[in-house]
Amino acid sequence: MTSFTKNELDELTKRIKDVKFGMFTTSDSEGRMTSRPLTCQQIDDAGTMWFFVSDEEEFTRHLPNLPSVNVSFADVDDHLYVSVSGRAGLTRDRAKMEELWKPSVKAWFPQGLDDPHLALLKVTMQSAEYWDTGNSKMVSLFAMAKAAVTGKPPTDIGEHKHLGQ
Repeated sequence: MTSFTKNELDELTKRIKDVKFGMFTTSDSEGRMTSRPLTCQQIDDAGTMWFFVSDEEEFTRHLPNLPSVNVSFADVDDHLYVSVSGRAGLTRDRAKMEELWKPSVKAWFPQGLDDPHLALLKVTMQSAEYWDTGNSKMVSLFAMAKAAVTGKPPTDIGEHKHLGQ
């Protein structure tokens, strides 16, 4: 179970919902970290993120012993950056798959919900952090230039917040 409040979950979901891909980072048995793009299908009310994956992907084999993961999202145009840490595992919950299924997922799983390698990746979020400037590029550049001239870190370029801690 996550330690996020409902307001924190709403805040996080609002920021992530329009970012198409997250970079999903895992560790292997040798301690190497690797990432791949995945699409978050949902963040539910319990603070769980859901992704469709193939159980044939090498990284899924490491999850039972190394479930700690990170998912990072970036929308450069909107100056939004989000990092989510949690614990992941695979499930084949058919009801949940049916709930989350979208026609676009069929591009990766041509047999649809009956694909023998289709699985859901369930990530229980433990903490998150985001940086959201909400400013135009010019405002951000001005703040950074001002900081470079004054030698003081920029304080007016947006919001940085820790969630779930």
